[in-house]
Amino acid sequence: MTYLETYQKTAISTFTAQNGLYGNYGGRYVPPVLEDKLQHLREQFFLCQNDPEFISEFHRILKEFTGRPSPLYFARRLSEYVGSAIYLKREDLNHTGSHKINNTIGQILLAARMGKRSVIAETGAGQHGVATATAAAFMGMKCKVFMGAEDASRQSMNVRRMELLGAEVVTTSLGRGTLKDAVDAALGYYIENPDSYYLLGSQVGPDPYPEMVGFFQSVIGNEARQQILEKENRLPDNLFACIGGGYNAIGLFGAFLNDDSVSIHAAEGGGAGPFLHETAATLCMGRPGVFQGTYSYALMDENDQVVPTRSVAAGLDYPGVSPQHASLKDSGRATYHLITDREAIEAFELLSRLEGIIPAIESSHAVALAMKMLEGQKDQLSIINLSGRGDKDVGRNF
Repeated sequence: MTYLETYQKTAISTFTAQNGLYGNYGGRYVPPVLEDKLQHLREQFFLCQNDPEFISEFHRILKEFTGRPSPLYFARRLSEYVGSAIYLKREDLNHTGSHKINNTIGQILLAARMGKRSVIAETGAGQHGVATATAAAFMGMKCKVFMGAEDASRQSMNVRRMELLGAEVVTTSLGRGTLKDAVDAALGYYIENPDSYYLLGSQVGPDPYPEMVGFFQSVIGNEARQQILEKENRLPDNLFACIGGGYNAIGLFGAFLNDDSVSIHAAEGGGAGPFLHETAATLCMGRPGVFQGTYSYALMDENDQVVPTRSVAAGLDYPGVSPQHASLKDSGRATYHLITDREAIEAFELLSRLEGIIPAIESSHAVALAMKMLEGQKDQLSIINLSGRGDKDVGRNF
């Protein structure tokens, strides 16, 4: 079976929701002006998902433009330090420096098929904004990126990268000026300009975005599965990824969901700890409700109002989460853990020194979780999704 056949078979079986729902979660809670637009998007995505020419073009660009497949790297010194065998799925080596480019290339091709000439996006840490601006430049499309003022300040390098790529960066001072507020601003613009293509940057939002984003990101797990079998002749015992909205995590997890022998763990942005208003750990601290177009877990107070969040990682600083992850939590197939800012910063510094790899502070949450759970477990084989590189975080005063 060729790589493309493996990709198509695994991705389609793993990421198919039933009528836009993952169990009880998902759906489409949007103003009437967007209902027909999103239904049309679902229909066009279904056509492209099942079009061999579209899939072939998607993979050609991922190979020739973004540099896939990304390596599965045995982290020898980290493994020795922890006392357990650990591989890193090196999404940090993709063009633009993170996993984000997989989804943006998939969606920009879909937008082109639909005859769109401009795209809009939201961004937190700036990596999705950079990847969207890159994909738009690649396709010759106009690009507008919404970003919270606080995030724009702490990720100024990525703001400059987006502008250099030709994107218009629109900052918002609503709320705390973080990812939630950028999503609100982008959705508001989309409602007023529904002919734009909204290139959503995580596995959240109304149907069909969770299913669509999961499909384009499944390249991560399909590669990792093939690579670990080639290197170790067996599946891993554990998978680790960070999770904000959830799409780098589902990208790795998706190819292993049917393998009961593989334990699946995700690290949420815990901020200062397990306290509302001081954390972004949605699945650990939240409860189900409708938020930004979908029914999933959200961080809410006793009056069902979404509360402000806190995380050192702008990409994890979001009070909602993927409906697929909500379903995986309830079913027990995956477990979700709170990692504090301090734990993530320590892992950020440690991986840099041990492996010569500076991870994104988001990815550092996954490294911290793996170190915590695997200490001294010599018989275990694990994969951490290193979802992005840390250039953007080096200048920050943690």
